[in-house]
Amino acid sequence: MAQRLLISGAVLFIGLASTGTALAGQPTASDHPAVTFTKDIAPILQRSCQTCHRPDSVAPMSLLTYQQARPWARAMKMRTSLGPRAGVMPPWYVEKNIGIQRYKNDPSLSEDDIAKIAAWADSGAPEGNPADMPAPLDWKSAAWSLGEPDLITVLPDITVGATAPDWWGEIETTPVGITEDRYVAALEIKEINDVDPAVRSRDTVGGRFIYHHMIWSTRVVGDDTEEDEEQVRGTSTGWPVHEVGRNADIFDEKAGRKLSANSSVVSNSLHLHSNGRDTTGHLEIAWKFHPEGYEPEYRRVGRGLGNALDIDIRPMQANQELHAYSVLQQNQKISTFEPHLHAPGQRMCLEAIWGMNIETLTCVGYDHNWVRTYEYEDDYAPLLPKGTIMHIVGYMDNSPSNRNIPDPRNWQGSGNRSVANMFIDLGLGVQLSDEQFIEEMAQRRVKLQIGPNDHVIGCPLCAVEDIELPEEYERRPEATEEDDAEADDGDEPDTDEADEVTTRPSNR
Repeated sequence: MAQRLLISGAVLFIGLASTGTALAGQPTASDHPAVTFTKDIAPILQRSCQTCHRPDSVAPMSLLTYQQARPWARAMKMRTSLGPRAGVMPPWYVEKNIGIQRYKNDPSLSEDDIAKIAAWADSGAPEGNPADMPAPLDWKSAAWSLGEPDLITVLPDITVGATAPDWWGEIETTPVGITEDRYVAALEIKEINDVDPAVRSRDTVGGRFIYHHMIWSTRVVGDDTEEDEEQVRGTSTGWPVHEVGRNADIFDEKAGRKLSANSSVVSNSLHLHSNGRDTTGHLEIAWKFHPEGYEPEYRRVGRGLGNALDIDIRPMQANQELHAYSVLQQNQKISTFEPHLHAPGQRMCLEAIWGMNIETLTCVGYDHNWVRTYEYEDDYAPLLPKGTIMHIVGYMDNSPSNRNIPDPRNWQGSGNRSVANMFIDLGLGVQLSDEQFIEEMAQRRVKLQIGPNDHVIGCPLCAVEDIELPEEYERRPEATEEDDAEADDGDEPDTDEADEVTTRPSNR
């Protein structure tokens, strides 16, 4: 007899932070007694470190050659072994003992990599045979993590004084530099400023950067930069928030975002924060396009998950928790998880609750000097039915051990300033119709060879083979460009009530 299953659930995830202590079976320095720079360390640095640690980049020292890296051997051992928390290098904070472990552009080091660096430092940091040295990277293309951009848009310089207060306002409208409509596969934003990377920045949020965040969009404006409402409609596209030290955004392959011909970068929410010295800097936006003729299949959608109104963080205490919940109003493929905290933020976990199931999807450490967005690999991105309860847990440290806190004796609440607090998941997803949701799960069952008794983190219905729509199901109208334009202007897409689907037991 067929069972009726209401697609209305949730998935939950929480985990414990790694301590950085070697566990039984994990590699240690003693497992690598003959490590050399040219054969073992240089490949690690090229893969995970040199994007920042090279001349004219953001890091305080270059690690391109043995001569440059040798003086920093002990520091490299210490910083790479900290575990997924503030201060670890490279700055990637996913906890590897819980939740989903497959992410795009993951620069983190394996336990074996960490053990090799420790062994190299402990053995006197030998150079090795120069013939083993890998060829140097071409920084014309490798300078951006998304590869060589198709287009770079440069925003105007802004100067922030050494002791200036936080500032919010508009940026100068800047033409993107494109004359035809294109769909964007990925983008990356970098702050370029005149701070010498070798000079230590003050010990507060932001480090050497002055751009705390920019909420922005692109749209067609008039020659006098005035916006015509009719002209804007259909050309406006919202983009992910830029934050301090943020990494690249890679959009779902089936949900590229439209960059309209002759559009400009527009923002009325730019937040600047002093780094302790007079600094002039600007943002550069690198764009990677889909091939000409590409058309998206899915619509993007947010989660509205967080709390920025009634935060209560007590003085002189670590390990304080914040909680927020949201219910998915449509089936979603979760593309990214992006914690947004301020100075006390130490860690955030994302969970999904569906029916009686509570599942941890991702737990990450947090460092407000290096805000990360974590983009799931396509075949491992959570597929969650409508009605799923999303839950985030934030862990806050307002104690003397947190170097980002100006004065831990102060109570902290909500606010926009860098020394106040926010607690938000800025992650993205795509909306799936019931047909698309069922098809995505069917494809995943084939790719990952999921059987009826298997469990997949983040996909509570993937093991259910025969999900059918009821006969009385009425298909929704397809989304239009006008719908997407409304969503870009800040409105959430319209959603329907949860629909019933029929589940038939497998004959296996």
